[in-house]
Amino acid sequence: MSLGAPVLSCRDLHKRFAVNGARETRALDGVSLDVHAGTLCALVGPDGAGKTTLLRLAAGLMRADEGALRVLGIDVAQDPQAVQDRISYMPQRFGLYEDLSVQENLDLYADLHGVSRSVRRERYARLMEMTDLGRFTARPAGKLSGGMKQKLGLACTLVRSPPLLLLDEPTVGVDPLSRRELWQIVQQLVEGDGLTVLMSTAYLDEAERCAQVYMLDEGRLLAEGAPKSIRAHAQGRAFVAQPPPGQSARALQARLLDDRAAIADAVPQGGAVRLVWQGDGGEGVPVGWVERSEAQHNAASNGPMLGIAALYPTYNIRPVPARLEDGFMLLLRARHDADVPPLPNPLPQAGEGTKQDGAMPETVIEVHDLIRKFGDFTAVDHTSFSVARGEVFGLLGPNGAGKTTTFRMLCGLLPASGGTLRVAGVDLRTARAQARRNIGYVAQKFSLYGNLTVDENLAFFGGVYGLHGARLRQRSDAVLRDFDLQGVRGMGTGALPGGFKRRLAMAAALLHEPEILFLDEPTSGADPLARREFWRRITALAEGGVTVVVTTHFMEEAEYCDRIVIQDAGRVLALGTPREVRAQAGALAHGDKDAEGGAHEAADMEQAFIHIVEAARAAAHQAGAVK
Repeated sequence: MSLGAPVLSCRDLHKRFAVNGARETRALDGVSLDVHAGTLCALVGPDGAGKTTLLRLAAGLMRADEGALRVLGIDVAQDPQAVQDRISYMPQRFGLYEDLSVQENLDLYADLHGVSRSVRRERYARLMEMTDLGRFTARPAGKLSGGMKQKLGLACTLVRSPPLLLLDEPTVGVDPLSRRELWQIVQQLVEGDGLTVLMSTAYLDEAERCAQVYMLDEGRLLAEGAPKSIRAHAQGRAFVAQPPPGQSARALQARLLDDRAAIADAVPQGGAVRLVWQGDGGEGVPVGWVERSEAQHNAASNGPMLGIAALYPTYNIRPVPARLEDGFMLLLRARHDADVPPLPNPLPQAGEGTKQDGAMPETVIEVHDLIRKFGDFTAVDHTSFSVARGEVFGLLGPNGAGKTTTFRMLCGLLPASGGTLRVAGVDLRTARAQARRNIGYVAQKFSLYGNLTVDENLAFFGGVYGLHGARLRQRSDAVLRDFDLQGVRGMGTGALPGGFKRRLAMAAALLHEPEILFLDEPTSGADPLARREFWRRITALAEGGVTVVVTTHFMEEAEYCDRIVIQDAGRVLALGTPREVRAQAGALAHGDKDAEGGAHEAADMEQAFIHIVEAARAAAHQAGAVK
């Protein structure tokens, strides 16, 4: 059956940007692709791959330097306004007016698009039903949770009925429940209304549900096709390895990632590690296979399963079906491994202690009955937990659950209304400035100064932390080396790609060698390759005794943590190791209070998160109904 003329078509598309007024960056370098009507398509790729540039070109917001681009049969270069009049585009930072209510934001965008009063009534009713925002029409947009803001942004984008919808990472920064709801809305639009959607995403499980995937890298189209075609690159090369007793999945993952000659990818999964064998596509011997025994060479030549078992005989390894992310990582590793310098092993640490087997861990964060109120609203309600030196501790929860408020109190950025809070032996309620000297903090938006160079940013933050002269130069040189930033030290920070900004933010936070590192959604919007590199560094820091407290909406990242807490409505719903939390969720899902030995563990942390939060909300709703 013919697919007909494409809704979006580009041929040999080029777009270049000048960096610092001189050096040129190729954002798109000869991209050609077609998007057909009624399909849901995904743009995936590393930071700086060209995804946002392609969407902005398609929306008529920029003009290509070379090549042809047609949207809905219109030449975008010739008539960008005609394209903008017919499509809808939701950028990463959608322009909601936070002082206006939900209804006023909808009315504003309807006015801008010339939507008639008669059409609005029917469309508003449907949008409110799809987004479940009908109860909040009078609430100011600024007081919505992150997930609700994204849903309102999508509703404003859809106040008119477009034939093409462009979405730039619409689910970044929202919790798994909100992400699921947003995804259901998009699928309903495609399957029920026949809408064509082209979206960029950092979540490869989302791309797996699309009809077509376009994989960009450094401005070029690296692969395209149905998800199964990209997944096929890793077929027969995906395995799960169980760490031996006494070794965490995080530590095993770090070791596997360091073995770049054999392993294309490794990520914690359900207490084990999922890995992708990096073969050459021929005899199964991995690219760069060196310094192995003759027996290992012979086993590898008989196929990936024997090769991986021979290489790692102490791990219980079993094959698993490949997924889109496995193929994605295999393709990227094959293209980039020669360009990526090896990570220091171990990375020079901030902090002096290391974990001692059998020793009682030292507690560095103590939280007891912590309360934070904003007027009559209780954001954090009697929260208690402790964190040990060298532990990686995760704060999880839906948007608006109270985890960000808890996090800000731990960092000394927000005073508590009640309870006790000690960080690095200091009472934060009475000596916040003293406690902050032992803390490193990486904000979600990276508190960097874009008009300063990398060196100037480090000098500024060093001064804030009390570092001067030779000591500042010594520490600056050390973090530049550790985070592989020497080559960009003279560049303006605003011109750096997202991955470099992420590393610089980490470098600045570790300048003064803090005991505790706070990370607020540090990998939000990062691609899988960047997330692996980031967590490899965190593992090295934790092994050196640095305590890490992290908030994240990537549930796979909860598996990196030694323990996690899940909050909702200001209360703690779950606290324990990832396995204990999965077991708690499994017991809730199966109505089994024992779940001994994890017999009914949730399949993954995302399922566990959803089960626990939904069960708590259902119980609260029932209790409210009884009253």
